[in-house]
Amino acid sequence: MKQKPLHNQIALVAGATRGAGRAIAIELGRAGATVYVTGRSTRADRSPMNRPETIEETAELVLSAGGEGIAIRVDHTKEEEIVTLFQRIRSEQKGQLDILVNDVWGGDPLADWGKGFWEGSLTNGLLMQRQAVHSHIMTAYYAAPIMIERKAGLILEITDGVGYHYRGYLFYSLAKIGVSHLAQAMAADLKPHGVTAVAITPGFLRSEAMLEHFGVREENWRDAAEKDIHFLQSETPYFIARGIAAIAADPKVAEKSGQLLSSWGLSDEYGFIDIDGRRPHWRRYAEEHGF
Repeated sequence: MKQKPLHNQIALVAGATRGAGRAIAIELGRAGATVYVTGRSTRADRSPMNRPETIEETAELVLSAGGEGIAIRVDHTKEEEIVTLFQRIRSEQKGQLDILVNDVWGGDPLADWGKGFWEGSLTNGLLMQRQAVHSHIMTAYYAAPIMIERKAGLILEITDGVGYHYRGYLFYSLAKIGVSHLAQAMAADLKPHGVTAVAITPGFLRSEAMLEHFGVREENWRDAAEKDIHFLQSETPYFIARGIAAIAADPKVAEKSGQLLSSWGLSDEYGFIDIDGRRPHWRRYAEEHGF
């Protein structure tokens, strides 16, 4: 039997409760990795997002896909919880951590779309930076030494958009551009130590929350085109997840260090398709429609 490409690899997906994080954990597990899945939502206690998905469910889905899933409740805005997490990974995996995916977000209810930054909530805007940027910095801060000790590792920052254009609301834009630059800056610092860092964006992500927003399910998602025709170009969370599994298994991944990558670009390069059989290409579609 052919060995899976990420056999014996240890991964941490920070923010794996739902959406892209959950799919990434599953696809890394499918490729053979042991995956630590972290987040705030458990069966015993929901996060302030108050959604039904849990880290335990994600770990079970990783197992069903053929990997090993380990669920640990962690609030990545709390340094002491991050420290405890990495102490546990060090102990259980004998100092090995090959992949870190920084996907902590929780910012959707904090954005005041359609308002100037001075008109929205400053409290929510700053909280968005803490949840979506500071959490990534702290998590990478404690992951990096483990990777440096072994002179190998991959850090992936999940962002929104390729480049440094304005994303429509100052605090949201700052958060997403912030983690993109975090990947570039980490790449420069980590290059002498054999550790790679990149940022990756999905296109129009068809997450659980987005499906609910449009009042559809995955089975009839195309019906949402009645509200937004662009939704027909959306992608499931598994599209970016398959891209991450592909890049994590690429022996030449270090050549991409510091780059801002995309699900559609990785699909072009590695040839994978979405789980619905499509190959959406958000950049091509956006260019064709002038936005």
